[in-house]
Amino acid sequence: MGIFSSISNAIFGDDEEETKAAPAAPTPTTAAPATPPKRAAISNADVEARIASIPGSDKLNWQTSIVDLMKLVRIDPSYANRKALAQEMGNADYSGTAEDNIALHKAVLDQMAAAGGIVPAHLKD
Repeated sequence: MGIFSSISNAIFGDDEEETKAAPAAPTPTTAAPATPPKRAAISNADVEARIASIPGSDKLNWQTSIVDLMKLVRIDPSYANRKALAQEMGNADYSGTAEDNIALHKAVLDQMAAAGGIVPAHLKD
């Protein structure tokens, strides 16, 4: 599992938990493989409420800081982890500057939106 998946799962929940909760329907042996269920989009209030409900969220600047967002979901925000996350987001030139961290935070939130969450504009700006 990648770092982005760990962040996403901490906020939206784990896909494996959703799969375990759903009862398995019997399938014929000639049936095509089932596709994993898609996670339903959640509302702006739900995204913010979920993040804000994480203990300690009121003490961290998770809205704009990738380091604080990673701390909040209990992922080591070390340079090595941020660099690995940046590579997952398509930035092979991550150097750890303030500009890189801002861009990384935006990329993570954009990817969360692409994965099915609705991220309010004020969190992506």
